[in-house]
Amino acid sequence: MDHLEDLTREVRDLVAANRAVLLAHNYQRPEVQDAADFVGDSLGLSRQAAATDAEVIVFAGVHFMAETAKILAPGKRVVLPEEHAGCPMSDMITAEKLSAWKAQYPGVPVVMYVNSSAEVKAHSDICCTSANAPAVVRSLGAKRVLFGPDRNLAHWVAEKVPEVEIVAWNGFCPTHERITPEIVLAAMDEFPRAEVMAHPECRAEVRALADVILSTSQMLRYAAESQASEFIVVTECGLLHALQKAAPGKRFYQPTPEPVCPNMKLTTLEKVRDAARDLVPEVVVPEDIRLAALAAVERMVAID
Repeated sequence: MDHLEDLTREVRDLVAANRAVLLAHNYQRPEVQDAADFVGDSLGLSRQAAATDAEVIVFAGVHFMAETAKILAPGKRVVLPEEHAGCPMSDMITAEKLSAWKAQYPGVPVVMYVNSSAEVKAHSDICCTSANAPAVVRSLGAKRVLFGPDRNLAHWVAEKVPEVEIVAWNGFCPTHERITPEIVLAAMDEFPRAEVMAHPECRAEVRALADVILSTSQMLRYAAESQASEFIVVTECGLLHALQKAAPGKRFYQPTPEPVCPNMKLTTLEKVRDAARDLVPEVVVPEDIRLAALAAVERMVAID
């Protein structure tokens, strides 16, 4: 524990000395979350990146998140502590594949999940997160939209916005996809009084078992405000740390095996320390791509 406290103090001193801000996603390791200035989901952290007056953004997350911060804050140095922390879902669509898809549906607007590369965002009309995806789709006023790369989120949005035809790209989050109805039902049998909160990246048959479908930030608010005292949390295991802080005294359980994103767990507090000290690895987005992606990201950030 002393080592962790010393390391956390070292991180905080380096962040201050380099006029930096440390952002951490809800799925990061607990000790990384505890060292951060701000912990949140993709939308909340994007807004923090856009609003910060810090000179450096140290982003404890995965690559597309740091890219999004750079898109919104081009004058800041953006550092990703673990350069190999990627997102398999993001890799399931490329700018070339998106261009070919768009050619099959001329004039149909593209809604792209923020879990995508800067190049893909640059070819999209608007981005979304799991927190605001239905509102983003409604904002377009279109009868049909192309939605990628997550088919599960797309199908959930189609349920929420039935007046719009959602044409889904066939991508998915491997961590959420591995969660089966059987393991959720087993958790429900073990904890019969618990409410079930599921992330919209889960497959449809898992979402059907849930009491509520929520983004990570929405889960934090819901757990704190709910009359329930026990919850089964059907999303990546990192969120339990934030949930226990948001709703102390309540109990949170996960399906077995625990859903773990290996990419999110690549970032250690030691790597955060090194990044805050050396200000590398730096994330760079070419200016032409950044400008093309900026409009789609800014439209996302503007929607409540």
